[in-house]
Amino acid sequence: MKRFFRMLAPALLITLVLTGCRTRHDNYTVIVSLDGNRWDYPDLHDMPFFDSLSRVGVKAVMEPSFPASTFPNHYTMATGCVPDHNGMVHNSFRDPDTGEHYSMGDSTKRFNPKYYLKEPIWITAEKQGVTTANIYWLGGDVAIQGMYPTYWRNWNEQPHWDFEERVDEAVRLMSLPEKERPRLMMVYFDEPDHTGHGFGPLSEETAVMAHEMDSLMHDFYLRLMKLPHAKKINFILAGDHGMTELSPERFVSWAEAVDPAWIEDIVGASPTSIFCKEGYVDTVYNALCGIPHLNVYRHGQCPPELNYGTSDRLGDIIVSPDLGWQFNHKPSSNKASHGYAPQELEMQVAFRAIGPDFKKGYEARPYEKGAYAAFKNIDLYPMLCYLLGIQPAPVDGDLNRIKQILKK
Repeated sequence: MKRFFRMLAPALLITLVLTGCRTRHDNYTVIVSLDGNRWDYPDLHDMPFFDSLSRVGVKAVMEPSFPASTFPNHYTMATGCVPDHNGMVHNSFRDPDTGEHYSMGDSTKRFNPKYYLKEPIWITAEKQGVTTANIYWLGGDVAIQGMYPTYWRNWNEQPHWDFEERVDEAVRLMSLPEKERPRLMMVYFDEPDHTGHGFGPLSEETAVMAHEMDSLMHDFYLRLMKLPHAKKINFILAGDHGMTELSPERFVSWAEAVDPAWIEDIVGASPTSIFCKEGYVDTVYNALCGIPHLNVYRHGQCPPELNYGTSDRLGDIIVSPDLGWQFNHKPSSNKASHGYAPQELEMQVAFRAIGPDFKKGYEARPYEKGAYAAFKNIDLYPMLCYLLGIQPAPVDGDLNRIKQILKK
């Protein structure tokens, strides 16, 4: 731990222009996503690196967007636009033009740029002459607007990089000569999500994985701090969603809730999109509304705090179960899951940051009365633009909500 503190870099002074936008400077930003890293894992499990960053960097709780699932939230973090606007309305959804389903495992759909409606940060940066790198962050291997990051890795390319190889590649890229070096590095890791699903957020297995990921991030950071330009590196640890326990007793069956004869198509879970046959929208809605633990909305009538339900990729009826409940054809075999309302504390995310542009020893306060989180994940995009000194595209996020963690 003493070695860690000796390696922490002093902050650089930043000059602001009168408009509130940054002048271009030469700092670097490395942002990491740990899938399913719930806000309280550092408290529940042994994560000493996260703990140390709480003392010498920024500690915060970050609110995901609805639905609190992997694909929607990774593209939300990249674009600053909620899933209802950015096209990634769920891990799977229906294409309104073809009736086909987009899904994580279908490469013909996953790599089709038509599904990615808003501009991700790497495209914004590359357009303005800023070099970027992307290691497995959703969308980085898709020709969005006909462009890619300068450095990127196709998810399907074999051999698939393990976690240590991802760190090795990130450090290699950050070690390149200055003119070739990325100013923005984005890296995705699949854990502790996978273990959390299989064993539950409070399990010993998840505790072990959380510790392993913490150790990996510590090693990653120390390697970056050995580089000649270490004092110019901002290091951010974020994530997409939290995790909550499931049980087969908290389950509502599709088939028992509505007559399949009323349904044209049904897609996804937590939430579920129901496409009704002509003339049956009211019938389906009325049948579902009386069922406990189900929140049922007509298309376009979801609560404002969800920022959801207007996309043409969503059904006539949207069903969002209460936290920990399932609405599906059968109970999941997983011990835990996510996808619930982002305001639920168990869906929220651990966030840490350290570097020349961040405050030291700062615990971020909730963004409004009654909120748990300090900011929303839609705010990351405008913050990254600020750090890079580039002009953002129009977004749903708000720099003012997240700027409390930045040095003045």
